[in-house]
Amino acid sequence: MDFLELSGKYVVVFGLANKKSVACAIAQVLTLAGARLIQVVRSEERAATARRLFPESLVFCCDVAEEANILRVRDEIAAVLNGSRIDGLAHAIAFANYAGGIRPFHATAKADFLQAMDISCFSFISIANHFRDLLAPTASVLTISISTTRMAAENYGYMAPIKAALESSLCFLAKSFSGFSEVRFNAVCPGLLKTSASAGIPGYIDSYLFAEKATLRKRALSTMEAANAAAFLLSPRSSGITGQCLVVDAGMGMNYFDREIVNGANR
Repeated sequence: MDFLELSGKYVVVFGLANKKSVACAIAQVLTLAGARLIQVVRSEERAATARRLFPESLVFCCDVAEEANILRVRDEIAAVLNGSRIDGLAHAIAFANYAGGIRPFHATAKADFLQAMDISCFSFISIANHFRDLLAPTASVLTISISTTRMAAENYGYMAPIKAALESSLCFLAKSFSGFSEVRFNAVCPGLLKTSASAGIPGYIDSYLFAEKATLRKRALSTMEAANAAAFLLSPRSSGITGQCLVVDAGMGMNYFDREIVNGANR
């Protein structure tokens, strides 16, 4: 049974870097669901990885830091579609420069903040805009955020406000697209995941281990669990959901006063 109703439908996934990427897990679920997968990656090196992992998918390169690249890849994909439409589009792109280590938030460098905003947030808006004529009238567009942007994790730093801006853009995109379509915009907001990108965040391992203790089940969230939620939101089965952030954190956000954690802190 094709429960997700994605079989044979074109879905574009931006952001695969390697086999540990959220984008890779989403692509795996979509492939199992029978979707016709189109992947967009940043470089030729990542394109080689994508083709190795998903030999049946179409792969294109696009560094979203340059808007001209988004226009180019849109035209390249349009040529392949040959009149067909995209039913789902996933944006799993984020970048922050942590090369300088952990800094107080007030010491955030302007260039770092603006670069991260451009790549991690504005690229989502730009892709939606430039791909609008390739999207089916009832297409689903998805991005990846974090479980909460209202907690000041010092090592995550300025990326939380940028993710907050990304989440805020959902309702504005959904509203502006409603003037000519039923295209939906949503976000999956997972707890801490074991990805190569997160490994670049200073002190991430300690945060990850704490998050595992804070989950109700005492077992870390898997990337595939976030991907399963993403596939649902990309599918027609979620047709009544738009402008929303779906938190996938195995209960971490409701369990800060876990007895084990409290007792450990008070010893």
